Amino acid sequence: MSDEPNPLGDYLRARRELVTPERAGIPVLGVRRVPGLRREEVAMLAGISADYYLRLEQGRDRNPSVQVLESLARVLLLDDDATAYLLGLAADRPRRARRRPRKESVPTGIAKLLATLALPAFVEGRYFDVLAANPLASALSPRLAAGGNRLRDVFLDPAEQELYPDWPEATQGLVAGFRESVGTDTDDPRFIELVGELSLASPRFRQLWGRHDVRVRKGAATHIDHPQVGDLRLNREKLGISGTDGQMLVVYHPDAGSDSADKLALLAAAALAPAALRNTAARGEGPVGP
Repeated sequence: MSDEPNPLGDYLRARRELVTPERAGIPVLGVRRVPGLRREEVAMLAGISADYYLRLEQGRDRNPSVQVLESLARVLLLDDDATAYLLGLAADRPRRARRRPRKESVPTGIAKLLATLALPAFVEGRYFDVLAANPLASALSPRLAAGGNRLRDVFLDPAEQELYPDWPEATQGLVAGFRESVGTDTDDPRFIELVGELSLASPRFRQLWGRHDVRVRKGAATHIDHPQVGDLRLNREKLGISGTDGQMLVVYHPDAGSDSADKLALLAAAALAPAALRNTAARGEGPVGP
């Protein structure tokens, strides 16, 4: 077998192990020694030979047809995002020379927009770095500041973990979104460094990374237990920034008239007060003394 990376085979194996015979409609007889489906069961349900499927998992055949991949996606119960990812793994693309990662920079217009938003907002890079953030975002979490990384903070910082009552679910979505963001560019040096660091330091990350879940980065409801204002139920939008390599503008907003809207307004007032005082002092308009 080749020593070359085998992302297609790794993905098929990981997803196969997550599909139980019951979910696939296969009767269970006796004791099973493997988690999920056996290779021959996947092959049978997909309408291909067991030998051919074995070659796919082992990387001895790297050019399956779209029809075969779509059949495998059906058997492995992949959704549209995961199916698109599977097709991308098998796409015939020329290998690129390994390059140094370019420093990501926020477009000037987006930086100006960020400063004017009256809602917590930040710019997330391809590797989930925080490239820029407004004061309201940092009030929501001190880790939401330029220079941070969402993966490192959520998996390695206890204070950040305490913000999320549904931390296990939040981490699952975060890792699935990261895998989709990086795509098939798995020889990227920054990707290798980040995944290696987190795999060693966080058992939870290591477990989720092994599942090979894929999810497009998009908006979702977010539950935050804030140390100052308590329970916050917010909507989190992720908006793609054109002309960049996967940057997203992330904005949090509450439902109008909700308890969370009132709490977020209190948080915003506290966050913006120091800036207002600094501006007043700069203009020489200090408070009148007795």
